[in-house]
Amino acid sequence: MKFSFSRSTSAGLMAALFLSLTASTARAQAAPVKHIVTTDGHRLALWEKRAAKPKGTILLLHGRTWSSLPDFDLQVPGEHRSLMDALVARGYAVYALDLRGYGATPRDASGWDTPDRSAEDLFAALAWVTRNSGVEGKPALLGWSNGSTIAQLCAQRHPEQISALILTGYWKHPDSTQLSGPDTLVPLREKTTASAAASDFIAPNAISKKAVDAYVAVALKADPVRTDWRRLEQFNALDPAKVTTPTLLIQGELDPIAPTATQTAFFTRLGTADRAWVVMAGGDHASLIENMQPAFVAAVVGFLERPVWYR
Repeated sequence: MKFSFSRSTSAGLMAALFLSLTASTARAQAAPVKHIVTTDGHRLALWEKRAAKPKGTILLLHGRTWSSLPDFDLQVPGEHRSLMDALVARGYAVYALDLRGYGATPRDASGWDTPDRSAEDLFAALAWVTRNSGVEGKPALLGWSNGSTIAQLCAQRHPEQISALILTGYWKHPDSTQLSGPDTLVPLREKTTASAAASDFIAPNAISKKAVDAYVAVALKADPVRTDWRRLEQFNALDPAKVTTPTLLIQGELDPIAPTATQTAFFTRLGTADRAWVVMAGGDHASLIENMQPAFVAAVVGFLERPVWYR
């Protein structure tokens, strides 16, 4: 941002502009606010960052292994990696949910997550945002990786609660069948590893080593124990034809988890005509954190703010 001042510009005006810019920068880098959403007797952590006067709300849902703050609010000195900050800078109130056993949300008594339970927890968080954000309208929902399929389950069952569905790192081909997950009495509770935390960053020159190292450190601190899932056959209820919410699909060009064949099958069978598919050139599974994040954010905001001429 560039300013020019005439000789008559007052010192007070210059000071006011400086303080305004400083406050804006501090707001973008401030720690997120933690809310508690209680559903089915369980307390879920919901993180928030917001613009001064939000024009809309967006709820973010993390992937299989790592929770919201590593995925969506990565802070790296000298770099811009936080998706939450980037969306706040575009004028939104942004929320990020930790599912059971992730980040600041404890496991429940069963010790397990399931797709159906997670979809209903997500619905509760969406309803909380609608009631408490102070922003008119329903929230948009963005799911990454495993979160993309949980988001789809929620959208299929509660379309009235979502203004738009944004999926990235989408992994499940519509014709694939998921087998039942492990059904042991005791969850494994395996320790997470640095190699696993760095495993999504595969595209050449897509992100700095400094940022990867920061992600690994924050991820291991937030999620030292891998969350256990079962009843994976519940994902077989996923059906793109049952998605009637306006949908944006974002694919990393080099994402091995979300190949083009899977994206094509999903996109062409969607039950909504209001849809878009954007490919992040040079991106992989973590394109929302990598150097193409500005393009990722532009795709999200462009879809949310597109002209809508039908009702």
